[in-house]
Amino acid sequence: MNSSIPIKVDELRIGMFIQLPLGWLQHPFPTGSFRITSVEQIDLLRELGLVTLHYLPARSSLHEEELQSSGEVADGGDALSCGQSSLAESGQDAAAGNDAAGLPAFEVKYQLASAAYEQVTIQVVRQPARARQAAEGLVNACIDELAEAECHVICLLSGSHVEGSAAHAVNVLVLALLLGRALGMHGSVLQELGLAALLHDVGKITMPMHIAEPGAPLSAVELQRYRAHVGESVALGQQMGLSSDVLISIAQHHEAADGSGHPLELMGDEIGRSGQILALVNTYERLCNPLFGNQPLTPHEAVSELYARQNNRFDPGILTTFIRMMGVYPPGCLIQLLDGRYGLVVKVDPAHPLKPVVRIHATDMPGAGIHTIELLHSPGLGIRRSLRPVQVPFDVLAQLQPGSRTHYYFERAAAKSERDANP
Repeated sequence: MNSSIPIKVDELRIGMFIQLPLGWLQHPFPTGSFRITSVEQIDLLRELGLVTLHYLPARSSLHEEELQSSGEVADGGDALSCGQSSLAESGQDAAAGNDAAGLPAFEVKYQLASAAYEQVTIQVVRQPARARQAAEGLVNACIDELAEAECHVICLLSGSHVEGSAAHAVNVLVLALLLGRALGMHGSVLQELGLAALLHDVGKITMPMHIAEPGAPLSAVELQRYRAHVGESVALGQQMGLSSDVLISIAQHHEAADGSGHPLELMGDEIGRSGQILALVNTYERLCNPLFGNQPLTPHEAVSELYARQNNRFDPGILTTFIRMMGVYPPGCLIQLLDGRYGLVVKVDPAHPLKPVVRIHATDMPGAGIHTIELLHSPGLGIRRSLRPVQVPFDVLAQLQPGSRTHYYFERAAAKSERDANP
């Protein structure tokens, strides 16, 4: 049985599996249900001001305190396990420190989600069932958060130092869930899309780093090995016990509607809906954060590339919805306003895609420097054009800090009644 009982925070012990009575953005943990693996986690729970929460005896392992004190590896759980890599504790310590430094909650969540993905890749070979549980916990937490509000804005992260496979996996997860939701997906269908998005590249753990995350062009043999990550991801997904629908979507994340994809060169309706979503989001993310030594496109250029040059590779309805969701100037775009000032798009509300939130360099304003403005609440002020970094004065670019990678997450948008009151 997985029945829970109330327990006071002061009675918590290492090894207890708990459920938090809070929304995902209201606490610094990657999921709301997890097994306690350190004293630091209990301290964080006290700092949240909780008096009681729920404890699941059937999923707890109260002997773990002895294991931890003897230096052995604790059993992995649905959230981050303590493991030899200490990703759980280091991620939570970083989150606590960042939050204290004023880092937005969505940036903390991104870092914890990335740490959770890293933990999945550590567990997937030796503990595939545990890896699946951890992946499901992360995906379900994102979906629960999305379900709690009418709509969400897409946010650019400025304080994240996550790179490589974890950054790519979380970016694809976030954009795929937002796009799936915009297309009317919900329930198990949205969850399966999220799992496929999170785990689509997990097979790369079987490859040397220079092939899994190539920073330069690959030879023909190496490219063939790189493309084999699709099959490797499916094989690991099978070991994890993922559903056939999730496995099919993973298998199709490099396919294209015009038959130019791989490994099966499928066309049109031969690609499932989730596979089409995943292929589109994956392509956009790689245009912004490329491999093989390719030059990155700005988010505006990436959207234009998909719309003007690669539109035959994707379902028209899915592509249109994606572009509407991201806006003409997605987060991460360097822009120039109508009044000549330079800025960086940091948030886009899909309900008002032409009126994003912009970080601007404003030397002519009191307290000259960086300011954030909401174009939605700035009548007469709009965007003149999108720019590449080389088109922005160096000193301005240094202050705007666009970053070398484009990282995305989401946060709750204003309710429709509030938006209507502030057109």
